Amino acid sequence: MPVLQASSRSASTPCAKRGPTGVTYCQFMDMLFPGCISLKKVKFQAKLEHEYLHNFKMLQAAFKRVEVDKVIPVDRLVKGRFQDNFEFVQWFKKFFNANYDGHEYDPVTARQGQDALPPPNPGTQIFNKPKAKGSSTPKMAATIQRQSDSASSSSPVSMSQKHQQRMKNDRASPDGPITELNNQIKALQITLDEMEKERDFYFKKLQKIEQHLQKQDDQQNPFCQRIYSVLYARMVILNYFHYSIE
Repeated sequence: MPVLQASSRSASTPCAKRGPTGVTYCQFMDMLFPGCISLKKVKFQAKLEHEYLHNFKMLQAAFKRVEVDKVIPVDRLVKGRFQDNFEFVQWFKKFFNANYDGHEYDPVTARQGQDALPPPNPGTQIFNKPKAKGSSTPKMAATIQRQSDSASSSSPVSMSQKHQQRMKNDRASPDGPITELNNQIKALQITLDEMEKERDFYFKKLQKIEQHLQKQDDQQNPFCQRIYSVLYARMVILNYFHYSIE
């Protein structure tokens, strides 16, 4: 059985069915580049849109970590739109085929006990195992094609030669564990930066709602009062985090 097909079935998350959750892509990134993403933080039981967003942010951070110049159209993917998800699956298939070296991978063990949600209906898998290359070293610098967001034209997306050499040096260095810890710190910093951006985004949304309410003539309207009660309850929490971090 092709390894990607087996991985998808073991995770119960074929890309064609589970694309909007981001789960499958996260696991495949761990398969291609072990350590580039923390599967412990991936929400394998994702059912809500904000959980899908979390998984795709993890995926985007993993791309950045291995120096893949690809911007994920997260907003469109999490909506489950067929065309957008289909185009991203096509891109990821090329990306996988260009970088997979044929090594064995146990997705269940990699998830460390986390179970993924089953798909609504089992479907035909999209990915196939690429033909084995002559070398057992991961092909990190292969050039692939990115599907354009608005047209059929594509532009090259490649992995950095510097990143490839750096990974080889890290494995050979006696300071490998220290390097790994430093990489984890960088990963946590990226996650923190993304969380702060998300916090600020929603805080501004709440502020805009408050401004619109304050422009209403009838401030004592029961409907306005209910919104105020919910709004201020949430804004107290957000204000706490907003000012405690600054």
